[in-house]
Amino acid sequence: MSNILNRMNPVFAKLDGGLFSTAEKADVGDVAKRMEEMGVAMMSWADPFKPDPSTPEAVLEAAVEAIREGTSSHYIMPIGSPELKELIAERIEKKSGLKLDPERNLIINPGSDNGLLFAIFPWICPGDEVLIHDPSYPNNFQDIEILGGVPVAVPTYEEDEWHIRIEEYQKRITDKTKMILLTNPNNPTGVCYTETELKQLADLCIENDLICVVDQAFEDTIFEESVMVNMAQIPGMWERTVTICSVSKGMGLSGFRVGWTYADDVIMDKMHASAVSIQGAASTMAQKAVVPAFKDDSFIKNYIKKYDYRRQYGYKLFNSIPGVSVLMPEAGFYFWINVKELGSSSEIVKYLVEEALVNCNDGKFYGTQGDGFLRVIFAVFDKDEDCLAAFDRMAAAFRKRAKEKGLMR
Repeated sequence: MSNILNRMNPVFAKLDGGLFSTAEKADVGDVAKRMEEMGVAMMSWADPFKPDPSTPEAVLEAAVEAIREGTSSHYIMPIGSPELKELIAERIEKKSGLKLDPERNLIINPGSDNGLLFAIFPWICPGDEVLIHDPSYPNNFQDIEILGGVPVAVPTYEEDEWHIRIEEYQKRITDKTKMILLTNPNNPTGVCYTETELKQLADLCIENDLICVVDQAFEDTIFEESVMVNMAQIPGMWERTVTICSVSKGMGLSGFRVGWTYADDVIMDKMHASAVSIQGAASTMAQKAVVPAFKDDSFIKNYIKKYDYRRQYGYKLFNSIPGVSVLMPEAGFYFWINVKELGSSSEIVKYLVEEALVNCNDGKFYGTQGDGFLRVIFAVFDKDEDCLAAFDRMAAAFRKRAKEKGLMR
C-alpha cells in the first residue's frame, strides 16, 4: 500500500499528534490527560488556575442564563455579538486610547489561537517571509509554514533580557519579507516590549511596507514595573497592524474560547467577508457569558496580585540553585528558566516529571534560542500553596541534579 502521507501537504505530513509515537508536547494528543492521571502538576498549560474551578460568579450566572433562555443553541453572526463588541471597543479605548468603531474595526474569534491564524491568513502567499522574534510562541512559526510562508527567526538574547535588537531585524529584511509577527507581551520570555522598541519596529514596517500582526493574549497581565504599549497606537501603524486578544489569559476564561481581533476597516472588511468560511462563530453561549467580565474586570487585579506573589517566590527560589537561573518576568504568568548546566531541556522536562511530578514546556519548541530553557506556568492551581509546593518539588529535583553534575556540595 502506498504511503498516503505522500499526498499530504508536507507541513502537515511532518506533524506528530502522538497516535503513532510518544508525543512530547503537553498540548498534543492525550499527553496532558495521561500526566494528570499520574498526579503530575501541569505547569505546561497557560490556563489560569487549572485544574481548579475559577469562573467569576457573574460570568457563571450569565452562562447559565444564556443556556436557560434558549438562544445559546442557535448560531450567532460569525463577526460576533454586537453587545460584546461594543464593550470590547470601550475597554480598548480605556486601556490604550484607541477609539474603534465596533461594527467596522472588530471581529470575535473562537479563541486567540484561531484568531492568530485568521489574522495571518489574508496576507501570506507561498514564499512570503515573516520575521518572528525568537524565542516565540510555537504557533507563530507553524502557522506561517501551514500557509506556505517562510518563518524567519530573529534572535533575541538572554544578556539583553530578551528585548529586541533592531539590527537583527534590519539584516533579515529581503524583497520577500511581508510581515513582522509579534507576541507582546512575549510568550515564553515574559518580556513586555517598550515604546522605544515598538517604535523601532514600526519604522521598519513603514519603511519596508510590512504588515504587523500582534498577538496580545497576555496584555492584561502586566506587572507594575512595566507599561503595555499597543503597536496600533504608534503613528503610521494603525492601517498596517492586526491585533489579536483573548479572555483566556488575563481574565482566566480559557475554556470559553472567546477572542477578538481589531484592525483598520479596510482590512476588517476582508475578514468579515471570509469569517464564515475560515473561523465560523465563537460559541453563542460563551459570548453572552463573558459580557459581565467586560462590564467589570476588577477581578483581574486580584489575579495579578496572586501571580506577583508566585513570581517573587519562584524567582528567589530558582536563582538560589547552582546551574539554574531565571529573569524576573515583566508580564504574563510564566518563567523562562535556564537549565543548560543541568542538561538539555528535553532531558530536564522528563526528569522533572519523574522526580518532581511536574510537567513544564521544553524550550526547544519555542525557536532556535529555546534549547536549554523551560517554560514554567505559575498560574496553575487556585491556592498559592499548591503552586508553591510544585515549585519546591522542582527546586529539590534541580538541587539533586546539580549535585550529580558537581555544581554543589
